[in-house]
Amino acid sequence: MPESTARPAAAPGTTVDPYRDYNFKLVIDGVTEGHFTQVAELRARVERLSYREAGNNAVVRAIPGKVTYGPVVLRYGLTSSRAMWDWLMSAVDSRNFRRSVYIVVLDPSGSQEVMRWHLLNAWPEQWEAPALDALSGGIAIETLVLAHDGIVREEGGGGATAAP
Repeated sequence: MPESTARPAAAPGTTVDPYRDYNFKLVIDGVTEGHFTQVAELRARVERLSYREAGNNAVVRAIPGKVTYGPVVLRYGLTSSRAMWDWLMSAVDSRNFRRSVYIVVLDPSGSQEVMRWHLLNAWPEQWEAPALDALSGGIAIETLVLAHDGIVREEGGGGATAAP
């Protein structure tokens, strides 16, 4: 059996440090280049359905309803690579545009994967060019917004622990 890279649960009286938000990488089918600087708005929402129980109108109960997954925002440094642009254009042309996207969280040293989120059937729904400013001296950052069909959390780059 392969050795697990998942962190053990903290014993009573001890603490486990949270992972750092800057130790991550993106793995996108068909995209081998990219200097990603930010992943934002990764989210899922379970709608609340309220109802009153027959004979007990004083209490409003709730059950889970429809699940929605918000778009995920990727920001990356502008380079000569056409990979992200070509992916966007495949969605524009409605040809082979759905891809698996993995947001991989790395350990504190940045060398080993500890967990990942898998975006199912992701595709680019919006692109934004970088703001160009001759006086700023900053890095040109493009933005790509991804739609997807669901999120699966996988531990240590391996088996799925939840289904969409």
